[in-house]
Amino acid sequence: MSDIIEKLQFYFQFPYVRYAMIVGLLIALCSSLLGVTLVMKRFSFIGDGLSHVAFGAMAVATITGITNNMLIIMPVTIVSAVLLLRTGSNTKIKGDAAVAMISVGALALGYMMMNIAAQNGNKRMTSNVSADVCSTLFGSTSILTLSLTDVWICVAMSIIVVTVFLLLYNKIFAVTFDESFAKATGIRSDMYNLLIAVVIAVIIVIAMNFVGSLLISALIIFPALSAMRVFKSFRSVIICSVIISLICAATGIIVSILAGTPVGSTIVSADICVFFIFCLISIVMKREK
Repeated sequence: MSDIIEKLQFYFQFPYVRYAMIVGLLIALCSSLLGVTLVMKRFSFIGDGLSHVAFGAMAVATITGITNNMLIIMPVTIVSAVLLLRTGSNTKIKGDAAVAMISVGALALGYMMMNIAAQNGNKRMTSNVSADVCSTLFGSTSILTLSLTDVWICVAMSIIVVTVFLLLYNKIFAVTFDESFAKATGIRSDMYNLLIAVVIAVIIVIAMNFVGSLLISALIIFPALSAMRVFKSFRSVIICSVIISLICAATGIIVSILAGTPVGSTIVSADICVFFIFCLISIVMKREK
């Protein structure tokens, strides 16, 4: 045990490890706040779909050589969030079809463009495109190459997300549980649904380098599902979801440092373990009643 503590103390002497922990905890906090709403409103598909779109936008940014790829990824992902909601409400194109059309299309086009660029000798592309794609989809060591600027950007975005959630908590609560009643009381539910989708898009873009674009939705959904196994009230579920997400993020980062495993996969694995533990707790609680 003392060897593990000494090893952690050694690693945390380096700024990039501290930056990774700070960014990881902030992303875990933001994703868990809105994860409960997404699950209860059956919007879970949006997180998965937008993560694919973000990958496609990142491929375009890489090929064109834009230094700050956020200039492409952020607006494209936000616009896609708007399109998913608007297209999903169309009677001719249902929500699941809209997600498949936009997200899978973006994923396929992004991968195809990266391969074409590599074959044509694009200097911005490495020779091993498959490794680059795998790293982007499932997370990589880029979380350990964060600069202080990246950390401050994440801090600013996290403050915005948390502030929006706290200020609009009552509206989000109303829209989450009974959208029809919320509309009847004068709440513009469409606007708040759109706001939720936009905030999720921001979280996904921030988290891409952390867990990879394919694992972001797991980071959003699993803590909420775990908390809902045991708690019933909206506030209790959110608080529990935040705690679970923070613990799993910290545990995943520490384990990945000690064992050399991928950060994103390790965090999601921790979330899966906690989910099964809460399922067992739920079963025990039902038997005791």
